[in-house]
Amino acid sequence: MEKIEPGKYVEMVYDLSVVTPNGEELVHKVEPDSPERIVFGVTKGVIVPLEKAIEGLKKGDAFDVKVSAAEGFGPHDPEQVAHLDKSIFEVEGKFDDEYVTVGNYIPMMTAEGYRINGKVLEITDKEVVMDFNHPLAGKDVRFRGTIAEVREATPEELHPAHGGCGGCSGCGSDEDGECGCNDGSCGGCH
Repeated sequence: MEKIEPGKYVEMVYDLSVVTPNGEELVHKVEPDSPERIVFGVTKGVIVPLEKAIEGLKKGDAFDVKVSAAEGFGPHDPEQVAHLDKSIFEVEGKFDDEYVTVGNYIPMMTAEGYRINGKVLEITDKEVVMDFNHPLAGKDVRFRGTIAEVREATPEELHPAHGGCGGCSGCGSDEDGECGCNDGSCGGCH
């Protein structure tokens, strides 16, 4: 039976929970019918402690790893909170108050053309305040799951034609490899 080492194709299913002083809260579940897919040591964006925890495991093996905020999704960065002119969110001259609501994640584009998701924190008369930090920034997390598959990676898997993190299949990546979980909560990319 093959074990996880650099260049191996890996499928895993897991529960991702936020660890708090009062216990744990499940925030994302990767199901067996849509596992997280990575090429070990090649796929970018895999959290290092998770990568270390699964190295050497075989199909059917379980893993359970707690990851500090610093090692996982990083600290909450106040620089990633933006105050945007409300006119940016107008459709045909009218503010889109059905879509742009407090708590919603809104896909935006950076000046460089990259898609990022931001959470609407506040809406005032003149601006929309959005947080572009990863939803799990500043939070300790726990990955608990099993390895569903380990095999040699194909040439296509080693050198994907599209960008993206390559590890978001569990949350619905699109044809461009962009994360489809819309809240960024998956552990495969950030």
